[in-house]
Amino acid sequence: MNQPKVVTIDAARVMVLALALVVAAVSVQTQADPLIGTWRLNVEKSQYSPGPPPRAQVSVWAPKGKGVKITTTGIGADGKPTSQDTTAQYDGKDYPTIGNPDYDTAAFKRIDANTLQVIRKLDGRVVQTATFVVSTDGKTRTITTKGTNALGQTINNVSVYERQ
Repeated sequence: MNQPKVVTIDAARVMVLALALVVAAVSVQTQADPLIGTWRLNVEKSQYSPGPPPRAQVSVWAPKGKGVKITTTGIGADGKPTSQDTTAQYDGKDYPTIGNPDYDTAAFKRIDANTLQVIRKLDGRVVQTATFVVSTDGKTRTITTKGTNALGQTINNVSVYERQ
């Protein structure tokens, strides 16, 4: 009578397999969301009304659960460091934004694969609408923002970011 073969898998193989599955899952989510990645503001290609624009800005979009975590750092027009953090899902609900004087929540809604609409509020009142569009080649992200800033000024900005 034939005895069944016993297959053993050592712990190292299990760890390698688990790591491969995690990397594959992150890769699939990254491929599915063209906003994921590191983006640097191209000040020369951007338009800020009223100005002046920030001196520099880098925005990092990372997968977080069913949504995204966004960390943006830079140097403001006044030469002082800036920092902003938001963790949100693409479900149209308000999520806290920390570090931006213009708004304290943002609601993300996916329009299509490369377009995102963000409604920004301050103290529960809509103050800005921003439309994010990633180019078909995935190398450029353009944000068109309309509304008011913390000083009550009407803004109409076009911010151009390049993938890093």
